[in-house]
Amino acid sequence: MRFDIIEYSESFGTAGQLKPSTMPEIVFAGRSNVGKSSLINKLFNRKNLARVSSVPGKTVTINFYKGDGAVFADLPGYGYAKRNDSEKKRWASLMESYFRTGRDIRLVILLVDMRHPPTKDDITMLDYLRDNGYNFAIALTKSDKLNKTETLNRREALKGELSAYGNCEKIEFSSVTGLGADRLKEIIEKSLQ
Repeated sequence: MRFDIIEYSESFGTAGQLKPSTMPEIVFAGRSNVGKSSLINKLFNRKNLARVSSVPGKTVTINFYKGDGAVFADLPGYGYAKRNDSEKKRWASLMESYFRTGRDIRLVILLVDMRHPPTKDDITMLDYLRDNGYNFAIALTKSDKLNKTETLNRREALKGELSAYGNCEKIEFSSVTGLGADRLKEIIEKSLQ
Protein backbone atom coordinates (compact mmCIF):
# COMPACT_ATOMS: atom_id res chain seq x y z
CA MET A 1 0.00 0.00 0.00
CA ARG A 2 1.22 3.48 -0.82
CA PHE A 3 0.88 5.84 2.12
CA ASP A 4 1.77 8.85 -0.01
CA ILE A 5 -1.48 8.61 -1.97
CA ILE A 6 -4.22 10.10 0.18
CA GLU A 7 -6.65 12.98 -0.04
CA TYR A 8 -9.40 14.48 2.06
CA SER A 9 -12.74 13.12 0.88
CA GLU A 10 -15.67 14.37 2.98
CA SER A 11 -17.01 15.04 6.48
CA PHE A 12 -20.30 14.20 8.16
CA GLY A 13 -21.67 15.63 11.40
CA THR A 14 -24.92 13.71 11.79
CA ALA A 15 -25.98 10.08 11.43
CA GLY A 16 -28.34 10.91 8.57
CA GLN A 17 -25.50 12.35 6.47
CA LEU A 18 -23.36 9.19 6.54
CA LYS A 19 -22.97 7.54 3.16
CA PRO A 20 -22.71 3.75 2.80
CA SER A 21 -19.30 2.13 2.97
CA THR A 22 -17.85 1.37 -0.48
CA MET A 23 -14.23 0.49 0.42
CA PRO A 24 -12.43 -1.12 3.36
CA GLU A 25 -12.13 1.37 6.23
CA ILE A 26 -9.40 2.05 8.77
CA VAL A 27 -10.65 4.04 11.75
CA PHE A 28 -8.81 6.42 14.08
CA ALA A 29 -10.53 6.94 17.44
CA GLY A 30 -9.60 8.43 20.80
CA ARG A 31 -10.42 11.10 23.29
CA SER A 32 -10.18 14.77 22.48
CA ASN A 33 -6.63 16.16 22.41
CA VAL A 34 -4.95 12.72 22.23
CA GLY A 35 -3.15 13.56 18.98
CA LYS A 36 -5.28 11.95 16.23
CA SER A 37 -4.63 14.68 13.66
CA SER A 38 -0.90 14.65 14.40
CA LEU A 39 -0.78 10.86 14.07
CA ILE A 40 -2.66 10.95 10.75
CA ASN A 41 -0.37 13.65 9.38
CA LYS A 42 2.75 11.73 10.45
CA LEU A 43 1.48 8.42 9.07
CA PHE A 44 0.84 9.92 5.63
CA ASN A 45 3.82 12.30 5.78
CA ARG A 46 1.63 15.35 5.25
CA LYS A 47 1.72 18.51 7.33
CA ASN A 48 -1.91 19.58 7.05
CA LEU A 49 -3.92 16.59 5.85
CA ALA A 50 -5.78 16.52 9.17
CA ARG A 51 -6.13 19.87 10.90
CA VAL A 52 -4.31 20.06 14.23
CA SER A 53 -6.00 22.23 16.85
CA SER A 54 -4.81 23.44 20.24
CA VAL A 55 -8.47 23.50 21.32
CA PRO A 56 -9.75 20.12 22.60
CA GLY A 57 -13.03 18.90 21.13
CA LYS A 58 -12.61 20.86 17.90
CA THR A 59 -13.32 17.91 15.58
CA VAL A 60 -17.09 17.35 15.69
CA THR A 61 -17.45 15.46 12.42
CA ILE A 62 -16.25 12.14 11.04
CA ASN A 63 -13.61 13.13 8.50
CA PHE A 64 -12.94 10.70 5.67
CA TYR A 65 -9.71 10.45 3.67
CA LYS A 66 -9.46 8.34 0.53
CA GLY A 67 -6.23 6.40 0.22
CA ASP A 68 -4.64 3.65 -1.84
CA GLY A 69 -7.29 0.92 -1.63
CA ALA A 70 -8.90 2.08 1.60
CA VAL A 71 -10.80 4.88 3.27
CA PHE A 72 -9.46 6.31 6.54
CA ALA A 73 -12.04 7.64 9.01
CA ASP A 74 -11.05 10.15 11.70
CA LEU A 75 -13.74 9.99 14.39
CA PRO A 76 -14.52 13.00 16.59
CA GLY A 77 -12.76 12.85 19.95
CA TYR A 78 -14.74 11.67 22.95
CA GLY A 79 -14.69 12.71 26.57
CA TYR A 80 -14.55 16.48 26.11
CA ALA A 81 -16.34 17.80 29.21
CA LYS A 82 -17.37 21.20 27.86
CA ARG A 83 -19.78 19.80 25.26
CA ASN A 84 -23.45 20.39 26.06
CA ASP A 85 -25.98 17.55 26.33
CA SER A 86 -27.42 17.96 22.83
CA GLU A 87 -23.89 17.86 21.38
CA LYS A 88 -23.10 14.70 23.36
CA LYS A 89 -26.32 13.06 22.09
CA ARG A 90 -25.49 14.01 18.48
CA TRP A 91 -22.00 12.52 18.96
CA ALA A 92 -23.41 9.29 20.43
CA SER A 93 -25.92 8.95 17.57
CA LEU A 94 -23.20 9.58 14.99
CA MET A 95 -20.89 6.96 16.54
CA GLU A 96 -23.65 4.38 16.87
CA SER A 97 -24.67 4.86 13.23
CA TYR A 98 -21.07 4.69 12.08
CA PHE A 99 -20.35 1.38 13.80
CA ARG A 100 -23.77 -0.23 13.27
CA THR A 101 -24.46 0.32 9.57
CA GLY A 102 -22.53 -2.61 8.10
CA ARG A 103 -19.39 -0.72 7.17
CA ASP A 104 -16.33 -2.68 6.03
CA ILE A 105 -14.23 -1.71 9.07
CA ARG A 106 -10.96 -3.63 8.89
CA LEU A 107 -9.10 -1.99 11.77
CA VAL A 108 -9.70 0.53 14.54
CA ILE A 109 -6.63 2.33 15.84
CA LEU A 110 -7.49 3.61 19.30
CA LEU A 111 -5.20 6.38 20.49
CA VAL A 112 -4.39 6.51 24.21
CA ASP A 113 -2.07 9.11 25.76
CA MET A 114 0.90 7.06 27.01
CA ARG A 115 1.64 9.58 29.79
CA HIS A 116 -1.55 8.75 31.69
CA PRO A 117 -3.64 5.71 32.58
CA PRO A 118 -6.43 5.05 30.05
CA THR A 119 -9.50 7.14 30.88
CA LYS A 120 -12.91 5.69 31.71
CA ASP A 121 -13.98 6.62 28.15
CA ASP A 122 -10.91 4.84 26.70
CA ILE A 123 -11.85 1.67 28.58
CA THR A 124 -15.49 1.95 27.46
CA MET A 125 -14.32 2.23 23.84
CA LEU A 126 -11.89 -0.68 24.20
CA ASP A 127 -14.62 -2.85 25.74
CA TYR A 128 -16.97 -1.92 22.89
CA LEU A 129 -14.40 -2.84 20.25
CA ARG A 130 -13.49 -6.11 21.95
CA ASP A 131 -17.08 -7.13 22.74
CA ASN A 132 -18.22 -6.43 19.16
CA GLY A 133 -15.36 -8.35 17.55
CA TYR A 134 -13.55 -5.45 15.90
CA ASN A 135 -9.90 -5.81 14.93
CA PHE A 136 -8.13 -3.05 16.86
CA ALA A 137 -4.72 -1.78 17.90
CA ILE A 138 -3.74 0.76 20.54
CA ALA A 139 -1.44 3.64 19.61
CA LEU A 140 0.20 5.01 22.75
CA THR A 141 0.63 8.65 21.74
CA LYS A 142 2.92 11.40 23.05
CA SER A 143 5.57 8.83 24.02
CA ASP A 144 8.31 11.38 23.26
CA LYS A 145 7.14 13.52 26.19
CA LEU A 146 8.31 10.90 28.71
CA ASN A 147 11.89 10.45 29.92
CA LYS A 148 13.45 6.97 30.15
CA THR A 149 12.33 6.30 33.73
CA GLU A 150 8.80 7.54 33.07
CA THR A 151 8.62 5.40 29.92
CA LEU A 152 9.65 2.27 31.83
CA ASN A 153 7.15 3.06 34.61
CA ARG A 154 4.31 3.63 32.15
CA ARG A 155 5.14 0.44 30.22
CA GLU A 156 4.91 -1.52 33.44
CA ALA A 157 1.66 0.18 34.52
CA LEU A 158 0.08 -0.33 31.08
CA LYS A 159 0.55 -4.10 31.39
CA GLY A 160 -2.04 -4.04 34.16
CA GLU A 161 -4.17 -1.19 32.83
CA LEU A 162 -4.61 -2.89 29.44
CA SER A 163 -4.48 -6.52 30.56
CA ALA A 164 -8.07 -7.13 29.45
CA TYR A 165 -6.96 -6.53 25.84
CA GLY A 166 -3.92 -8.81 25.91
CA ASN A 167 -3.88 -9.91 22.27
CA CYS A 168 -4.16 -6.51 20.66
CA GLU A 169 -1.08 -4.63 19.44
CA LYS A 170 0.09 -1.74 21.61
CA ILE A 171 2.42 0.62 19.75
CA GLU A 172 4.33 3.46 21.35
CA PHE A 173 3.92 6.41 19.01
CA SER A 174 5.42 9.86 18.58
CA SER A 175 4.28 12.33 15.93
CA VAL A 176 7.51 14.25 16.63
CA THR A 177 10.08 11.47 16.11
CA GLY A 178 7.97 9.09 14.00
CA LEU A 179 8.38 6.28 16.54
CA GLY A 180 5.77 3.60 15.84
CA ALA A 181 4.71 4.93 12.41
CA ASP A 182 6.28 2.05 10.47
CA ARG A 183 4.68 -0.55 12.77
CA LEU A 184 1.27 1.10 12.39
CA LYS A 185 1.65 1.02 8.61
CA GLU A 186 2.44 -2.71 8.76
CA ILE A 187 -0.67 -3.37 10.87
CA ILE A 188 -2.84 -1.32 8.48
CA GLU A 189 -1.48 -3.19 5.45
CA LYS A 190 -2.02 -6.56 7.12
CA SER A 191 -5.62 -5.66 7.99
CA LEU A 192 -6.34 -4.85 4.34
CA GLN A 193 -5.06 -8.17 2.94
